[in-house]
Amino acid sequence: MRTLLHIKIILVFLFSINSFSQEIAFANKDIDHQIKWITLEDAVYLQEAAPRNIIIDMYTNWCGPCKLLDRNTFANKDVAKYINENFYAVKFNAEGNDIVNFKDFTFTNPNYDPAKANRRNSSHQLSQAFRIQAFPTIVFLDKSSNLLHKLRGYKTPKQLEVYLKLFTDENYKNYQTPEEFNKFFESFVYEFKSR
Repeated sequence: MRTLLHIKIILVFLFSINSFSQEIAFANKDIDHQIKWITLEDAVYLQEAAPRNIIIDMYTNWCGPCKLLDRNTFANKDVAKYINENFYAVKFNAEGNDIVNFKDFTFTNPNYDPAKANRRNSSHQLSQAFRIQAFPTIVFLDKSSNLLHKLRGYKTPKQLEVYLKLFTDENYKNYQTPEEFNKFFESFVYEFKSR
């Protein structure tokens, strides 16, 4: 009788461990499909040891298209996987109050109003330095943290795919004239799925 009870306890324990490990695996699978956002300072620091281009999502808390970009595009498995494998990804509130050290300057938002945290607020000095005029704007920086391109407005996964692949490593250097860029865009073969 006692042995049967021990066997039941062991079976329940093993079943619980198996269920728990499956839940962890499922949770980790979801994490693999999320962009690993870091600070700009961390991205620049990481560039020193392992050079990669940087992608910055310049957003604001009140911006509807910014929320769509998060929900529909950055949450896309193909987009997240590609960004994680090829870029250092930075999410930056262009009207927030973070202190950012970048290119030997300290950028702040001296006119930030905490009462307006979820409404229009003053523009952060970093967004002013990049001359951001619309939200969202996706900023691409090269391996030396120099500005490559600013992509304004909401983009679907397929629309963003073109730019991600153009600004991976130094691919953009293969296209020097407007004609070459047009040919690249016209002949581009999309691989990302819509969802």
